[in-house]
Amino acid sequence: MSRGIPKTAEHVSAGHPDKFCDQVADRYLDEVLKLTGDNLDHRRGLRTAIECLAKDNLLVITGEVKLQPEVRMAIDPVALAREVWQDIGYPCDDGVENLTVVDHIRSQSADIALGTDVGGAGDQGIMVGYATDENDEMMPREYSLARKLITTLREHQLSGHLPWLRADCKTQVSLDADGEVASVIVAAQHAEDIAHDDLVEAVYREVVVPVCGELPRERVKINGTGRFTIGGPTGDAGVVGRKIVVDAYGPRVSVGGGAYSGKDASKVDRSAAYMCRHIAKTIVSRGDAKECTVKLAYGIGLHQPEMVSAVTETGTDLSAWVREAFPDLSPTGIIDHLGMLNPEGWSYYQSAAHGHYGRDIFPWERVADV
Repeated sequence: MSRGIPKTAEHVSAGHPDKFCDQVADRYLDEVLKLTGDNLDHRRGLRTAIECLAKDNLLVITGEVKLQPEVRMAIDPVALAREVWQDIGYPCDDGVENLTVVDHIRSQSADIALGTDVGGAGDQGIMVGYATDENDEMMPREYSLARKLITTLREHQLSGHLPWLRADCKTQVSLDADGEVASVIVAAQHAEDIAHDDLVEAVYREVVVPVCGELPRERVKINGTGRFTIGGPTGDAGVVGRKIVVDAYGPRVSVGGGAYSGKDASKVDRSAAYMCRHIAKTIVSRGDAKECTVKLAYGIGLHQPEMVSAVTETGTDLSAWVREAFPDLSPTGIIDHLGMLNPEGWSYYQSAAHGHYGRDIFPWERVADV
């Protein structure tokens, strides 16, 4: 389906301003789940659709929720945002103490609640999932490499191994038609006191080579402008959901629904997208395909999908098998199947940076016993 052609994917760090917003939104969702304790009935009724906009030291948190009054009152958006800021590693002298948070969260529309409160989808949409056998992550190789570059940068930032490295980084990997690395691009935010040539050499040796191997230097571009000291929301505004291709599989795979972060599991944009990945990974793991793309389409207020599609790299249609193997693809059925109301060993906050797929901590990454 997609082999034998050049491919490119990018990834961004936890310190990217859009990822800052995604992490704040999902940190809010995690706090909601925490404050509802083990009461699954309360959790089934909660709704969050959190949006964020960040620029400099201003963060606007908005969107819609349906929460018990005591839960909503117990959440401190300012404290949550400051926790995320510090976890990312934004310098405190850039304003964590002075971070201004505008809370403009409002109640969910009663019209939408008419459908979601009885287990229907909260909106229409087409969700897409994918899996491939080309690596252990079952993710596109160009995506996996771009992400590994980011996580390696993150490790060096947190450990202090590269003490001048800062939180806001981007990477991009291109593969040729044979699947070999054709070029690598890295943008690494840095302190003022590192010379450009020293930075380039360190990033090449400590990041690029361990991930992509030795490459001709002309095929590796690091900090192309020569300087990247201003990053995070100071360098660029951030918005929830602006990195949906990075969140998913890279541009090899089409994007279906909307953003994930900040949305509770009743939103099929999130839950059904995760289920599509779960199904696709199950199909490839069974040996039924080398690649599989799964799509589910929903209508607002409706319980079961209007369309179920599963197609392999050879064009084989496995849609009928999916309907038989996964008979309940309603939002409630997906939530229960994946345990999305009761995170154990994982959090939504963890999914908001470094991609939502290809990491075994998440339940949608397990293979179904079907």
